[in-house]
Amino acid sequence: MKTQNTQQEIMLVLNTTFSQREWCPVNSSNSKPLSQEERLIEACWNGMLPELLPEIMNQSSNGKKLFLWHIRQSKSLFMELGESPVSIERHSSIDPHYFIQNDLMN
Repeated sequence: MKTQNTQQEIMLVLNTTFSQREWCPVNSSNSKPLSQEERLIEACWNGMLPELLPEIMNQSSNGKKLFLWHIRQSKSLFMELGESPVSIERHSSIDPHYFIQNDLMN
């Protein structure tokens, strides 16, 4: 019997009031200051995603926690969550780069 692995994709549009909030403390050390996008990414990697988006954070059907495995940044942040790291199925992805390619092929 094939096991089912739950996946979730989240796409956050940058340059919005949501993405411009202070998500993590400003770095007070002598290192380079982080941009708004970098602070949002750091907050996501630090486990704040359920606090940022509680209404869309899911658990798998068997109650297992979904983990953040990958973040891609362009004009938006595209995040991949799952019980374990797996390849995203392009035909069912919300990533515009995937479904635009599929649309052009049809």
